Amino acid sequence: MKQFALFSLFSLSIFNLWAQKETPAPDVAKEYRATAEKINDLVHTKLEVKFDYAKSYMYGKAWITLKPHFYSTDSLRLDAKGMDIKEIAVVKSGKNIPLKYKYDSLQLNIRLDKKYKGGEEYTVYIDYTSKPNEYKAKGSAAITDAKGLYFINPLGEDKEKPTQIWTQGETEANSVWFPTIDKPNQKTTEEIYMTVPAKYVTLSNGKLMSQKTNNDGTRTDYWKMDLPHAPYLFFMGVGDYAIIKDNYKGKEVAYYVEKPYAAVAPKIFGNTPEMIAFYSRITGIDFPWVKYDQIVGRDYVSGAMENTTATLHQESSQQDARELTDGNHWEDVIAHELFHQWFGDLVTTESWSNITLNESFADYSETLWNEYKYGKDAGDAVNYSGMQGYLQSGDFNKDLVRFYYNDKEDVFDAVSYNKGGRILNMLRNYVGDSAFFKSLNLYLTTNKFKSAEAQNLRLAFEEVTGKDLTWFWNQWYYSNGQPKLDIAYNYDNATKQVQVVVKQTQTTSGIFKLPVAIDIYNGKNRTRHHVWVQDSTDTFTFSSETKPTLVNFDGDKVLLVQKTENKTLDDYLNQYKYAGNYVDRREALEAASKKEEESRAVEILTMGLKDKFYRIRNYAISKLDLQKQGVKAAAEPILVQLAQKDENRTVKAAAIAKLGDYEEAKYEPLFKSALNDSSYTVSGDALEALGKVDSVAAFTEAKHLSTAKVKGKLAEAISKSFIKSGDESAADMILGNFEQMPLNQAKADLMQPLFEFIAKVKSVETFKRGVNDITGFVQNIPEAYRGQFSTFVETTLKSIQKSKQATGQKEQADYIESILSKNTKGF
Repeated sequence: MKQFALFSLFSLSIFNLWAQKETPAPDVAKEYRATAEKINDLVHTKLEVKFDYAKSYMYGKAWITLKPHFYSTDSLRLDAKGMDIKEIAVVKSGKNIPLKYKYDSLQLNIRLDKKYKGGEEYTVYIDYTSKPNEYKAKGSAAITDAKGLYFINPLGEDKEKPTQIWTQGETEANSVWFPTIDKPNQKTTEEIYMTVPAKYVTLSNGKLMSQKTNNDGTRTDYWKMDLPHAPYLFFMGVGDYAIIKDNYKGKEVAYYVEKPYAAVAPKIFGNTPEMIAFYSRITGIDFPWVKYDQIVGRDYVSGAMENTTATLHQESSQQDARELTDGNHWEDVIAHELFHQWFGDLVTTESWSNITLNESFADYSETLWNEYKYGKDAGDAVNYSGMQGYLQSGDFNKDLVRFYYNDKEDVFDAVSYNKGGRILNMLRNYVGDSAFFKSLNLYLTTNKFKSAEAQNLRLAFEEVTGKDLTWFWNQWYYSNGQPKLDIAYNYDNATKQVQVVVKQTQTTSGIFKLPVAIDIYNGKNRTRHHVWVQDSTDTFTFSSETKPTLVNFDGDKVLLVQKTENKTLDDYLNQYKYAGNYVDRREALEAASKKEEESRAVEILTMGLKDKFYRIRNYAISKLDLQKQGVKAAAEPILVQLAQKDENRTVKAAAIAKLGDYEEAKYEPLFKSALNDSSYTVSGDALEALGKVDSVAAFTEAKHLSTAKVKGKLAEAISKSFIKSGDESAADMILGNFEQMPLNQAKADLMQPLFEFIAKVKSVETFKRGVNDITGFVQNIPEAYRGQFSTFVETTLKSIQKSKQATGQKEQADYIESILSKNTKGF
């Protein structure tokens, strides 16, 4: 599961409220969350299903083969949520023998026909109806709903949206659409016969074995999964898709996309075969499944889901050719979900307490892929972003392996994902690449087609490395928080010694034990010292005939820490020049941005503008304070060069946007020429920049650009230009752009200007549509992050209501009142 909502949306608005703040200890339930007891083991699941689009029902028949795990038993408990149960029987010699059962709408308690011995197989038949829309389930920040089976636009009433069916099993929602033991420590092979309208295609786990055309306009597709996997990984997808075929060593690799995206699907998903080859190589286990397909679902309740052999992505993955000129923003998600086919699908967490065994590896795979494909800077940048996602979350009181929680959905957070990924990065750095990947191979080989807990991972690493790693697991897996370090550097001319003093100042965790590399530079020459930080205060002393050019703590920049250092801008300049890692350079830019009135800061910032890596160039641009004349003068010619010639579209766009802040008419030709750039971002930033030097010209260009279908930054910029003009005739375009935008930060940023627009409109229908658009957007934000937006919307609506009342626009004021009265507890 890729927690797209948690880590990618609303980062500016929400995470900054919590940045660098330690949250108080949560009110955690006292119940120990044990791994589910195995009384019966799933062996094989066969399903026959048909869909009722009018009712959003699924009619199912299930043949479930099981065996007692060890002890003899004459009973069976299955998860079956919100179903109508028509028949339950045990299958004997091809005949169904009815069984007695009790059902409480969540679980079936079945009395078997006899007591079965440990390992003795039996098959239970169940005839049932799944009614997902009538089942009320609580979702989470990562997975916003939990009804398992989703009918999207089933009656075709929305002409702008396709009719689809897809399923979402994690955590335990697949038991809404088929009876099973819905626990991650169960594994079963699978067959599904799906009967659907013949015009649609289907996707499920495993291999498509056959297709049968029926006389009633339907078709029955038979999917078979020969290898066992967990019930939450079962998947069905149905819809009008284009299927783009690829392959890996003769195995099918296919991309199911909406037909308008067929031509660009290879640009979105086309790196998948190379990713499979890379992951197969580093794990030492060739892709273990029969095929790997990816499908896009409308209105999906999360980012993406690693269903075995059939990953589901949200619609934001579909990008047109102009969007892709900025780079494929979904590539990391594709990498994340694919690595789950090893970590999560081949070897599965035995309990939700150990979910980091699935998610930390998938999270870290994004670093590994970027490092391999695009270089060390790219990998380091992804790793750094993940670290900041955790540090800004403030979730410092939660253990990585969490045996106490209020709800299983709670474990899908920045601790299980981001922190877990950074812990793996530290472990890799400590044991070395060869041992790290050999340990992963041993873990996967030992536990394949089974479930595991974090101790299984420790044992694999210990067997390979010969090291006792209990200290590492106890500190990082079974405890919480991270070090806060105060680091001071001194040089004594008399003794010719460098002194590094490290203090651990964290208050919510104990003292950490940290293997650290300290690098001492004399010019470009580096001497590395390996030390252990393990006390509240550690002092390290090294000989050096002259004062070092730079002393760099954590030379590889791998530690998951919060730190302060007594470095000067001269130190940071040398860190940028000589240490040279992505994080070294970024730290130098951050330090320079706080003292931009100083010449050394300007020197560092201009180096950043010329950096080899586009993310550093972007970061340097974002840190420029044009109120400082020295910065403004030094940066201007470089920004012009970047705006005209940078090969990376995001850098080009950022440079244009920053040049707009100069508000110089001489750049108008540059801005106008960039309006027709293939990148929506470049074109959008150029339009906004043009508006700062000639608003009339910008509005004229906006009207011209609005005649074509646009997305992203350009759609946002056009909307802002029309909003600023106050032209109510443009309402349909403005609101249409807002409605088509995905659930992201850009849409959140547009709320304020959109409020300003609808506050001025006279048309009641336009006003109502605008209010509905904004309130609907907020209601689609994951509940964990909705509060701040809800408060903003409520406050703004009340202000507009008062204004409408004062100007006699009673119908509009009354409409706001009706909206507020329906949402007394917030949107």
